[in-house]
Amino acid sequence: MAQLPEYAIIVAGGTGARMQHDLPKQFIEVAGKPILMHTIERFYKYNPAIRLIVVLPQEQLTTWRELCRKHNFKLFHMTVAGGTTRFGSVKNGLGAVMGDGLIAVHDGVRPFVEVETIQAAYVAATKYGSAVVAVSPKDSIRELTEEGSRAVPRTKYKLVQTPQVFQASILRKAYEQPEQEYFTDDASVVESIGESITLVEGSYRNIKITTPEDLILAESFASGN
Repeated sequence: MAQLPEYAIIVAGGTGARMQHDLPKQFIEVAGKPILMHTIERFYKYNPAIRLIVVLPQEQLTTWRELCRKHNFKLFHMTVAGGTTRFGSVKNGLGAVMGDGLIAVHDGVRPFVEVETIQAAYVAATKYGSAVVAVSPKDSIRELTEEGSRAVPRTKYKLVQTPQVFQASILRKAYEQPEQEYFTDDASVVESIGESITLVEGSYRNIKITTPEDLILAESFASGN
């Protein structure tokens, strides 16, 4: 059986609000270059033939081109203007995928995803149609109730990360439906059309950089790579 072409839609729609920073978080430098460049490099390291689609807010596209020139960043990728929500942005990215294939959707500010994790997700999606990277919670979990809160067994829960990889036909069908409030990630969108979700073990290093504390961790991870 011929191997399906592999795509990655890297969604980078962030602002600098929670980061207390003027720059959008995907453009903040870690170890000398923007976070988004580190993320793109991880997917290229996994597969140099991967077809990369980077989704950015319309008003950030020019800044990104300038940053690529400044850093002499030559890894080929297509840029697409995002929507007003993550759902809209992924949908716009999907429009750039031609024909059949496997599509990963990944957060632009998760630059430390391991190549082995990316590979495991594509392999699982080939077999099962979907693959969602997740880790077990380290902390105790409490559920909020009308009376207050109660302890719940953390072994029954997983913390969801990206990439989330799907066969193209499944992801396209999922994104043809109207957006709903409970769509927090691609897995929830795909699950709502009756598809089952396969989990793949992630890594605690695969952090999503959203707050100033995350930047400290990011610099530490980057210097250790």
